[in-house]
Order: sequence, then C-alpha cells, then structure tokens
Amino acid sequence: MLILKIELMSENNNNPEKSGKGRKKRKEKDSKRIQGEMSFLEHLEELRWHIIRSVIAIMIFAIIAFILKDVIFDAIILKPRTAGFWTNRMFGHLADYTGTEALRINSKPLELISIRIADQFMTHIWVSIIAGFIIASPVVFYEFWRFIKPALYEKERKHASGAVYFTSILFVMGILFGYFLIVPLSVHFLGTYNVSSEVANQINLRSYIGAVTSISFAAGVVFLLPVFSFFLSKVGILTPQFMKTYRRHSYVVLLLLSAVITPPDILSQIMVFIPLFILYEISIVISRRINKKREEDMDN
Repeated sequence: MLILKIELMSENNNNPEKSGKGRKKRKEKDSKRIQGEMSFLEHLEELRWHIIRSVIAIMIFAIIAFILKDVIFDAIILKPRTAGFWTNRMFGHLADYTGTEALRINSKPLELISIRIADQFMTHIWVSIIAGFIIASPVVFYEFWRFIKPALYEKERKHASGAVYFTSILFVMGILFGYFLIVPLSVHFLGTYNVSSEVANQINLRSYIGAVTSISFAAGVVFLLPVFSFFLSKVGILTPQFMKTYRRHSYVVLLLLSAVITPPDILSQIMVFIPLFILYEISIVISRRINKKREEDMDN
C-alpha cells in the first residue's frame, strides 16, 4: 500500500498539468458546494449588499445631476416644449417641405407654473434621483447580474455574459426614443388640447415633468422586450411556437400599448408601433435560438 501511494504521488508530481486541472475542478466543486449550502439569510445578505452598491451609484450620479441643475432642466427636461428642440425643428422642416402646417409641433413654448412653495425644490430633488438612476442603470443591471450569476451553470453564464451590456443599451435606446419622439408629440397634443376656448391651459411643473419621465421610462421598459424574451425562454415559459401562434394577437397588444404611451393620433401610434414590431420579431429569433440550443443539449 505504501509503495502504491508513493507511485501515485510521483505520477501526480510528474504531470503538473493534470494535477492543475484537478485542483481547478476541485475548486469549482467546492465553490458550487459552498453556494449550494448558502442559507436563505446569507442570500438575503448578499442581495442587500448588491442593493446597497446600486443605491450608492444612483446617489452619486443624483448628486452630480443636482449640481448640474441648468443642464438637467434647461437643456434636457424643459427643452421638448420649445421650438428649438431637435424633433420640433425636424417636424417644422417637414411641414415647410410638404406645406402641411398640422405637422408643425410646439411652435409656441408651453408655459409652466409652480403652485406650491416647495414644488420647485422637491421637483429638483426628484428629477435628480431619476437622472441618477438612468445614468447608473448599467451599474444597477450589473449588480443584479452578479446576484443571479452564481445560480447559473457554466454554459448559461457564457451565453448570458453580454446580458448587462445589451440590457443597458436597449434601456437607454428606449429612453432616448421616448424622449426624442413620443415626449414632444405628447407635449404638443396634450398641451394645446382644450375642451373649450373658455378654458385656458395652465400646466403645473410637476405634471409636465411627470409626463416626460413616465413616457421615457415606459419606452425604456418596452425596449427590453428581447431581454424578457431571453430569460423567459431560458426558463422554458416562452417558446417561439407560442410567439408565432399568437403573433397577430401580440400585434394588437402592441398597437394598444402604442396608443397608451402616445397621443391619440394615428401618426404617433404608427411611429411607436414600428420599433415595437421589430423588437417582437427579434424576440422570436432569440427564443428560437435558445430552444434550439436546449434541444441540442438534451440530445447530447
């Protein structure tokens, strides 16, 4: 027995590559074992620290946004209501080219008022927090990814490695789409609409900012449709067959969604529906690839 043990030890020493691989496998097994043995309270503790780091990142960017008040309000939040905003100028050029004055939007700046004495200060704080969340969204998505990553298998980690990047890109693209297209159309329609010439519009500052932020966030969440499709397909809830079977029903839902987040006119709804239609078709492709990969793994 002693001679056999010495021979095995010498064999491992003579083959460092093999022993190195063995150590690596043992470490992976140990880490998986440790993760598997984490109690519910330990998982909560881990989640708490991810949330704390996310909140710290949001607060840092919120403080920066609070300091840059002129940029956040004059150049970004309040800009879509003016004729100099990029989208309003493009619609103005289109109106001149076609001779259709109905296409000219926000030619007169929307007047805003503040009713309560603390409204402007509280609005400043609230907008700074929202801006901090938008800027820190890649950090928030990354912390969420770090929390769920240990529960995934090695192959799943490899396939989902770009999830944080694509989620951040799609979310920001959605917010920009909502801000540059839906917001100016909504401001023009809702700000100029009246039930009678006897009633004048006096738009509250908080009401205006609430509309801008809610529309932009709604567009950002809707643009995450491929990401939702990816994770739902991963857990087996969503299949490409289901999405194809109910494609027409989904188009109706997307049209209704376009009607909810846009002013009630056909042009705005069509302009919003087109990217949603493209995202839905991309989601079908993503779901098909994931299901195909799952079938290949089952066959192997």
